[in-house]
Amino acid sequence: MPEKRLKPFIVPVFIPNMGCPHRCVFCEQRKITAQDPEGVREERVRRILDAAVRSRHFDPARKPEVAFFGGTFTRLPAAKMRGLLEAVRPYMEAGLFHSIRISTRPDAVDDETLDLLEKYGVLTVELGAQSMDDRVLRLSERGHSAADTARAVRLLKSRGFKAGVQLMPGLPGDTPDIFLDTIERVIRLAPDMARIYPALVLRGTPLAREYAAGRYRPLTLPAAVDQCARACVRLEESGIPVIRMGLMSSPSLLEEGQIIAGPWHPAFGFLVRAAVFQEKIDPLLPGPGETDRIRIHVSPREIPLLRGYRNRGLERIREKTGAGEICITPDKTLSPGRIRIAP
Repeated sequence: MPEKRLKPFIVPVFIPNMGCPHRCVFCEQRKITAQDPEGVREERVRRILDAAVRSRHFDPARKPEVAFFGGTFTRLPAAKMRGLLEAVRPYMEAGLFHSIRISTRPDAVDDETLDLLEKYGVLTVELGAQSMDDRVLRLSERGHSAADTARAVRLLKSRGFKAGVQLMPGLPGDTPDIFLDTIERVIRLAPDMARIYPALVLRGTPLAREYAAGRYRPLTLPAAVDQCARACVRLEESGIPVIRMGLMSSPSLLEEGQIIAGPWHPAFGFLVRAAVFQEKIDPLLPGPGETDRIRIHVSPREIPLLRGYRNRGLERIREKTGAGEICITPDKTLSPGRIRIAP
């Protein structure tokens, strides 16, 4: 039997907008994270880590990791950056946490900063690339270029860090073809992981004003699922795992009127994974009218993907085959992504 891989235990510490040189058109970090950036101090970091260690889910065997998300970590004042990392140091020395990950901008990575991160046990650096198209980046007021992302990924990999790339389809000026080109350019960089967050229109952002004026049209939910499914397949068949799709929700993000428009769904990642799975099994399904009854053998872990969100996957199979009865049989002998059809 192959050894079962444990899911990493990641403790997020959000530093919304801290270190960011300016505000991008889509950004509203305070609402996304439900945290006040002024309150992210060393004492708060220790409280978060203490609570995590006391949690019944805490498991040292899962190599727990502290993750600083939401701001531009490497653009923080040096004293602030050291202070946050020093707050984690005792937990690392005690063996409670295995490593640290941070998120930052592609144009905020250099050898001097990486020297500091390496000293404190940072292993993973995620870059808010968003796009590899310079016009999309300019319209989104990102303030960096695609070349900055390429340089940063290469530098991180040469220094032995794990490099992650965060991408955002549906930004101003983006199209399905442009986003797929972004995916191909990311594949050539060979980062260690990727996240995909379709752009949303959030209240109080410059993008909200563009949307109200009719100058910006966000992706629909079906279009976002389709683009992300295609991107996910290309990335993962190229050996780049997609570790998250869709924005993580918070109570303040879900306040009425906070999300004005865009492809928001509380189970967006599941919608994408189900779409990928269902497209993969399409060639194995009988043709329309060939049978009234289908028995599908599938790995027990993938039954939810087969069924789809609110059984829409089963409805899709009925529409494609015309079968009136679909039976699902758990089969532990089947590897992930495989099914067996029986009449």
